[in-house]
Amino acid sequence: MTAKPLIFIISPASAKANNGNWQTASRWQRFLRDRYRVRLTDEWDGKIQADLMIALHARRSAPAIQAWARQSPDAPLIVVLTGTDLYRDIHTDADARQSLEAASRLVVLQEAGLEQLSPALRKKTSVIFQSAPQFAPSIAPSLTPASAPAALSPLAANPAFTVIMIGHLRAEKRPETYMQAALLLKSSGIRLLHVGHALDAGLARQAADTAAACPSYEWLGGLPHARTRRLLADSDLMVITSAMEGGANVIIEAVTSGVPVLASDIDGNRGMLGSDYAGYFPVGDSATLARLILRVRDEAPYREQLRRQCSQRADLFSPEREQAALLELLDNVLLPHQE
Repeated sequence: MTAKPLIFIISPASAKANNGNWQTASRWQRFLRDRYRVRLTDEWDGKIQADLMIALHARRSAPAIQAWARQSPDAPLIVVLTGTDLYRDIHTDADARQSLEAASRLVVLQEAGLEQLSPALRKKTSVIFQSAPQFAPSIAPSLTPASAPAALSPLAANPAFTVIMIGHLRAEKRPETYMQAALLLKSSGIRLLHVGHALDAGLARQAADTAAACPSYEWLGGLPHARTRRLLADSDLMVITSAMEGGANVIIEAVTSGVPVLASDIDGNRGMLGSDYAGYFPVGDSATLARLILRVRDEAPYREQLRRQCSQRADLFSPEREQAALLELLDNVLLPHQE
């Protein structure tokens, strides 16, 4: 019996990092393992030959990409472009640009990402939206009578309108915007949760200071993915404040949990939620963010508009759709090499 083709997935992020790149790599490994042998690692030294490499992050995976290009020049190579790739590195970093040229095919995770590429590169680029399974809340939203038993959820004991931000504390995520909005909402009665590892000491100090000054802001640090997904599903609103995103998993998980989103007005978020989405705020504008949070809480028509717009995007983020697109891409790049 012929052995299944061997695929290496290179992810510069590990399971411990638990960031978007790792979630993508891990999910793709699951999607592919019935048809292929798949190895997920952070590097490739050329000692084990494979039929295909999928590398996440043009700059950070550049050593593996360059080694593959040297040792397996005729074997297909797929490079998946992240937010920092699209909106910074491919415009400034020689290694990232070399990765684009070495790739047989490129992948962007939302349609607006194509606009960052030259016409020649777009010809070899596929758009594959990421996915998440549907996830129901364990309690009724806080705007309904707070009668759910406290044992159902960590949020059930606190019926306050609950907002959540999920993002590690690093500059690209602009978490200070959320913290500043929390201070502006200090007297509102709104509960603001923040999940994410401290990757920047200054931002960690700011989060601790914000929590001390504003008890309704709770920085929970890094949490396991399942625990984070539960907190998200049981929240009333999700906020993403990033300055750059390639296609944020947290948006997908909010949409597939029925949780409306307020998002920074950047191409990566517009490519996920649509250009006509009504929940954008300027990057770094904490005052507008705070005003919109209050509007979501207080204005039912606006809240329902965001929910409706999110639900209209949900089909884009189904696991079946993502898996089918990924398998089609791999068939297209592998079959010519197997004939």
